[in-house]
Amino acid sequence: MNKKYIQVSFCCISLLLSQYALNAQKTKPTKHPINILFAISDDQSYPHASAYGQTLFHTPVFDSVAASGILFTNAFVAAPQCSPSRAAILTGRQIWQLEEAGTHASLFPNKFPVFTDALENAGYFIGYTGKPWDPGNFKDGGWKRNPVGPEYNKRQLSKLPTTGISKTDYVANFKDFLDGKPDDQPFFFWFGSQEPHRNYEEGSGAAAGLSAKILSVPPFLPDNDLVRNDMLDYALEIQWFDKQLGRMLQMLKEKGELENTIVVITSDNGMPFPYAKANMQEYGIHVPLAVCGPMINGKNRKINDMVSLIDLAPTFLDLAKVEHFKGITGKTLLPILTGKGSGRIDTSRHFILAGRERHSHARPDNLGYPSRVIRTDQYLYIENFRPERWPLGDPAPLQQTSIKDNKDMKPILEGYEDIDDSPTKSYMIRNRLVMPGLFQLGFEKRKSEELYDIRQDPFCLHDLSASVKMQKVREKLKKELEKKLTEQGDPRMTAEGDVFDGYPRFGLMRPFDGFKERGKYNPAYTKK
Repeated sequence: MNKKYIQVSFCCISLLLSQYALNAQKTKPTKHPINILFAISDDQSYPHASAYGQTLFHTPVFDSVAASGILFTNAFVAAPQCSPSRAAILTGRQIWQLEEAGTHASLFPNKFPVFTDALENAGYFIGYTGKPWDPGNFKDGGWKRNPVGPEYNKRQLSKLPTTGISKTDYVANFKDFLDGKPDDQPFFFWFGSQEPHRNYEEGSGAAAGLSAKILSVPPFLPDNDLVRNDMLDYALEIQWFDKQLGRMLQMLKEKGELENTIVVITSDNGMPFPYAKANMQEYGIHVPLAVCGPMINGKNRKINDMVSLIDLAPTFLDLAKVEHFKGITGKTLLPILTGKGSGRIDTSRHFILAGRERHSHARPDNLGYPSRVIRTDQYLYIENFRPERWPLGDPAPLQQTSIKDNKDMKPILEGYEDIDDSPTKSYMIRNRLVMPGLFQLGFEKRKSEELYDIRQDPFCLHDLSASVKMQKVREKLKKELEKKLTEQGDPRMTAEGDVFDGYPRFGLMRPFDGFKERGKYNPAYTKK
């Protein structure tokens, strides 16, 4: 992935999408119904795309989609974790409305309708490549296939640019999908890149020519060579995602389908670093979002409205002219997409909500860390329902810290297991005594309430919840949050929230004390 290729790719994609935008806005009526290509990366924080001014994160395809349509600056996930976030996207519901599917790596009950089925029932040809709803167990939830739809993952790459890149040949699988599509059917395709999810090949970003000199390290992380190289590896995988999408768009152009295709690009949660993924702070829930296509009005529009990815389900249904199914909490983006101008378009969008329950098996008894968030233009308010627990998992049990693996000489448990293993995480744990402030932010226990002024503090470094001056703001946000949660039936508002701790986990179970049966309900927290 050399610089010459990237420059050529940028020029080709820019010309491709510029022509696409011109064709889409001609007076000739658009063919209906339209196609939808949904591209979702795995673990990418806002603002890590070059359209947002982040030079290191060179994303010419994302940038061109934004230039041909709309770039959203305030898009948020429903949860800072893969499977709950994806379940929320599919259903248009908040995670507290999804029972087992609202927690990570659990079940997805098929009583919750998904927009992909609705599109298929309306005549759309649907499918996915890469990562769909995952991780978790959909079969025991009553599904015959993944809730995203039919799988196209047979094609594999014979050669990988780095060991961290998935072997799945997304582009070849997309070709299989298009080749199998009847000529008279529109399509919905889910391109679920497995990048930039860890693990990374250490040093791959620098080896590919990415420069740490233009990297801006978030101030909640140490700024040193180790962390910079870790972020370069992350940036390289974002570029890989972008490159594969560009090849898919070229394929659509060659087949004469591009000018009738809506393209939506986003991510499922924030970057896999401490104080990001699995956290309710900005770098856990704030993600990139760009949209272009034949029904999108205008070019180079930058939208500041507060939007949630649960808004995509009703939006996709509206774009396809399909009736909404019951239970959708999200609000369609169609008025924004078909509107005019930049800035604030829909003045009713005052805030978004998000939440989290259990992430991984990171505590005794397989307990989670329940939190809810309300995010306005200016403030981020977090309510932590179990502040006595460690937010990112317990420290490694003392009896485990001296047990070594003969191969890599690492403890069986590093501790704080809700944080993805990485060079950055390991460095911060080893050096916690020399960076107590950063370690406190990313690893240690938190108060029952947190409040951040995002305009002044976009990295959530300064909790204002104890400030006397901010008391009215905090109380107002708490009241609004709990009002909405109550209206939406959140069990955390009805003294039944512990049900989330009883839901089964189908992922890795670790040697913590107490309940640790994979795929089983914890009887101590299961509703009788």
